[in-house]
Amino acid sequence: MSGRRLAVLVVTLAALASCTATAPPTPARTATTTATPSPSRTEPGGTAARPFAPAAPARPAGVPAPPTTQQCLDRWSVRCYSPAQLARAYDLEPLWREGWTGAGRTIAIVDSFGSPTIREDLHAFDAAFGYPDPKLTIVQPAGKPPAFDRGDTEQLGWAGETTLDVEWAHAVAPGADILLVETPVAETQGITGFPEIVKADTYVLEHDLADVLSHSLGATEQTFTSKEQLRGQRSAFEAAQAKGVTVLAASGDDGPLARDLRMRRLPTRGVGWPASDPLVTGVGGTTLTLDAQGRREAQDAAWGGPGAEGGSGGGLSTVFGRPDWQDDVRAQVGSARGIPDVSMSADVDGGALVWSSYSGSGGWSVVGGTSEATPLFAGVVAIADQFAGRRLGLLNPALYRLATRGEASGIVDVTRGSNAVGHRPGFPARRGYDLATGLGTVDADRLVRALATPESG
Repeated sequence: MSGRRLAVLVVTLAALASCTATAPPTPARTATTTATPSPSRTEPGGTAARPFAPAAPARPAGVPAPPTTQQCLDRWSVRCYSPAQLARAYDLEPLWREGWTGAGRTIAIVDSFGSPTIREDLHAFDAAFGYPDPKLTIVQPAGKPPAFDRGDTEQLGWAGETTLDVEWAHAVAPGADILLVETPVAETQGITGFPEIVKADTYVLEHDLADVLSHSLGATEQTFTSKEQLRGQRSAFEAAQAKGVTVLAASGDDGPLARDLRMRRLPTRGVGWPASDPLVTGVGGTTLTLDAQGRREAQDAAWGGPGAEGGSGGGLSTVFGRPDWQDDVRAQVGSARGIPDVSMSADVDGGALVWSSYSGSGGWSVVGGTSEATPLFAGVVAIADQFAGRRLGLLNPALYRLATRGEASGIVDVTRGSNAVGHRPGFPARRGYDLATGLGTVDADRLVRALATPESG
């Protein structure tokens, strides 16, 4: 979500000498590019790339080893996870062994401002976990962001968001290209920042630069001045549907609750747009409890619960009616569009390890939120596009059909927990669709293969 909200969901590990560094690493000169990006391939018939397995870590000077899950528990009382742990948890390894890594596909990540150290930080992250650097292209089609100011909390928050998005989309889809799309105005609430986001999305679509558009951002529907004002920002999503590009958005970190224009969490219910848009797949959050090898020690649960600081954004749209592909879950959504559609890891207690140095010194952090879940799912979609040999486009009709087939389809029901935050009740996870985790979470190996079948499209 927006940079301000992301900061609440970060456990910074930079206070410990064992997890800090003052000299940022230098990336390989061939790892990234600033050249004009080439159109993403859309030839039919999936083609496997070279099998992938992480290599031995080879950290640059000044980059300490990332903490283990046990170290995070001992020092900060939260779990932290590496790419290898989430790869096992989400069943990515069989795909990687066969060469399904997202190769030939491009994930566009749209963020306000970006990060001035994203190239160096991605290289350090990759080296620490034995990954090759991807092709990383940065574009600013809506205008150049302001000069980075380390004293600006808004810019710092978005730099953290950008780093999380880029590193973890790549962690899931190591063969995919990454297109970082930076905008010059912070998205907060209401329409602020969205005209620039629409312009940036439109540029990506008009130039055929990506297969997946990932947005870890959103604004409460009621903060727009009118439904018409919100609907007026949908042109890029309509263009994406026409071009077969999948659009994803984080469902939010406030459980069932709304925020106002001053970013204050309200006691009233509300959902965030663009996740609530029927042309978008809304990605919610779960709590993962894994051991050091990535094996589950408990069933996945909805992220949130009584007293929780954050929770999986979910609820009913006040702008969009129920789309036909949600007809089978009308008992849960009534006549409205319900979100989320699907969920992945988001709880900061079980968060993603992120390397960053934009603050002036390098260090590891543990980051959560649906801002984590969304790039994770973007990576899965890129792999599915590669496997299918085509862009899968709007996924929601296929996801809701596949969910009726049970876990063999790759949609794994989540039936524990709720998305309550603070002292406000939330929606409970339940059998089938619910307004905390949507259809559930994913088994990537099964879901990628199921999405490629003609009857799922």
